[in-house]
Amino acid sequence: MFDLEETVMGIIINAGQARSLCYEALHCAKKGQFSEADDLLRQANEATREAHAVQTRLIEADQGTGQIQVSLVLVHAQDHLMTSMLAKELVCELIELYRRQAA
Repeated sequence: MFDLEETVMGIIINAGQARSLCYEALHCAKKGQFSEADDLLRQANEATREAHAVQTRLIEADQGTGQIQVSLVLVHAQDHLMTSMLAKELVCELIELYRRQAA
């Protein structure tokens, strides 16, 4: 099937990358570098999509039957994904405020 630990690391790595890119985009927006911020947000979206794709593969493999063993690392990965998604939403709102302020 697949290596669960390696698969879970795919969520952690991609979610962490997405979060980092979001905050980098926010720092660019603070400096008025909106084009760079937009590019970083696009990259963050790609990383988020990849993390979500890994999560979806796990859900499909489990089929609601408890086939996937829940571990602390899996819970940690889910936490990373959810906090990165929340960070992205908030950073997008903040960047929009910086855009309005700059206009």
